[in-house]
Amino acid sequence: MEKILIIEDDESIKNELRTLLRSNGYLPVEESPCDLALLDINLPGENGFEVCRKLRQHSDVPVIFLTARDSAEDEILGFGMGADDYIRKPYHSTVLLARIARLLKRQRSTVITVRDLTLNLSDMTVSFGGKSEELAKNEARILECLMKKELCTREEIIEKLWQSSLYIDENTLYVNVNRLREKLKRLGAGAYIRTVRGVGYRL
Repeated sequence: MEKILIIEDDESIKNELRTLLRSNGYLPVEESPCDLALLDINLPGENGFEVCRKLRQHSDVPVIFLTARDSAEDEILGFGMGADDYIRKPYHSTVLLARIARLLKRQRSTVITVRDLTLNLSDMTVSFGGKSEELAKNEARILECLMKKELCTREEIIEKLWQSSLYIDENTLYVNVNRLREKLKRLGAGAYIRTVRGVGYRL
């Protein structure tokens, strides 16, 4: 059952969403991990934009803003913070459910396995020897690149992660690769990523 995170301060709307989600086969939750997040913008303390920005630092789950704020500027800002969709209140339940289903379908990916190492891109985990570790978005993308090609140049990985190599210093890539190596080491797979001097990395 897929988990839908609800961040909404209006209790009546929150209860309405819980009922709608449960009746359609989803599990509403109020904390991560989740498979999709529904965020209001007007919240006490941090607003929804800030919540989305922080969520994007460690998670690639789909995010839908569900809000009464209807200006084009707010919608643009929401997408700029990493949202996948923006729905205005009052919402139509059938439309909301269709948008949720579309995003969850897009998020589902194949599981990649190379020499007993398994990467699950839908829940951002890597598994080996019966143990698993959660990965940050960049760590998962690096491992995906290596598992699909086995040898990747530094430039290829940088393009995959940041869509540009113009302003990214190679030290940033080095830091991300080292974090990934540390997680693999905890699983007993520390030797899987090898540096190819002057080229990049390989499995």
